[in-house]
Amino acid sequence: MAVQVSVISTSSLGDRSYLATDGRVAVVVDPQRDIDRIIYLAGEQGVRISHVVETHIHNDYVSGGLELARVTGARYLVAAADEVGFDRVPVADGDVVDVSERLRIRVAATPGHTFHHLSYVLDEAGDDGWSPAGVFTGGSLLFGTTGRTDLLGQQHAHELAHHQHASARRLADLLPDGAQVWPTHGFGSFCSASQADAPESTIGREKQANPALRLAADRFVTETLAGLDAYPAYYAHMGVANAAGPAPVDLTPVARADADELRARIAAGEWVVDLRHRTAYATSHLAGTVSLGLDGPMSTWLGWLIDWGVPITLLAQTPEQIADAQRELVRIGVDRPAAQATGAPEQWASDRADLRQLTVADFPALAAAQAGDTPAGLPAPQVVLDVRLTNEWKAGHIDGAVHVPLPDLPKRLADLPAGTVWVHCGSGYRATAAASLLANAGRQVVLIDDLFGRAAQAGIRMAPTD
Repeated sequence: MAVQVSVISTSSLGDRSYLATDGRVAVVVDPQRDIDRIIYLAGEQGVRISHVVETHIHNDYVSGGLELARVTGARYLVAAADEVGFDRVPVADGDVVDVSERLRIRVAATPGHTFHHLSYVLDEAGDDGWSPAGVFTGGSLLFGTTGRTDLLGQQHAHELAHHQHASARRLADLLPDGAQVWPTHGFGSFCSASQADAPESTIGREKQANPALRLAADRFVTETLAGLDAYPAYYAHMGVANAAGPAPVDLTPVARADADELRARIAAGEWVVDLRHRTAYATSHLAGTVSLGLDGPMSTWLGWLIDWGVPITLLAQTPEQIADAQRELVRIGVDRPAAQATGAPEQWASDRADLRQLTVADFPALAAAQAGDTPAGLPAPQVVLDVRLTNEWKAGHIDGAVHVPLPDLPKRLADLPAGTVWVHCGSGYRATAAASLLANAGRQVVLIDDLFGRAAQAGIRMAPTD
């Protein structure tokens, strides 16, 4: 059979891993930490994992590569130039690794996302010899963009951006237009300089669409650095864990907390996270909790908001949702929640006084309130708080709004002006998290659960943009 490449998507983190096989043996590229998904896929396809490869030391998730290689007996390929605390097969630019008689990988140095970043060209054997099927590009050449270059520190961002440009050009020169491009980042990951605009791509398509292949080096560097926004604080811990060698995961059930324990944990200042959808949270929730629904990138925002190492308790409707959250969290190194509870808010509260609601509105309601006609049942807005990230704010915002990005909010609650806060984001997900934090701090808050694109349509005055 011809080479087959399967995508293992981790949409919550915006990343992809891959399993490439000739029908008998397989190569796994950039696996996430919950390796059971990959082992199941290999079993389903009836193939043996013979090689596990890392394109780079990841900054946005804890790798499952070391454990997958240990469990399967596969060879574990990691850049020779990376200093790591475990045994691996060191590889470098120009190395050729035979996977089988019909499959091989060629190693190409593509620095930029990191200094020692590698890409892996996947070759398949045919009647006329070897030909490239595609290239696993990690955080180098992505769909319509490249991996960001500031994760190793702003002092390296400019130099790495120049490397990133050269690496993208190298891959374009090395491979035919029909070769597939298989990146790890770019599907919502903060490791990407911008976001993917297609489900798949080729070298030929990237030549037409990718700024790294269309712009001169200096202009590419300038535009890339100018477009970078903040990235999650927990990234600081990922590279360290990956270089040291991550431990196996433990996804067994977490101890259950009763209402008294939940109250004690909230009183102690611990994070108790409600995983239900924000509409359910707004209707009724346990006071002192934070809303981060499983329907959105829960682990990204939780990992960004918390002080690293703080105890985390999870609340959900079902045990399956708790298990899903555990899986999400181990991917960013939050290994064991302190406790969990399932059911409904009434079961989590010692008495009904511990239950709370959020007042919810939309942008038409805000427009009416700003025009002096506050809808019945809603307090007048004295502060409009925008918790989107800086680049979103710069692209357009409500005139007179206060801007505090959600990750900064826990430490800047005291900086907000006095009065009733109407809070919004781009869709309602982050605003609900912010509203819960504000309510926990004793502020009167109205959650704007609406798409930001509707603000101007509703008649709200927008600030002039540069």
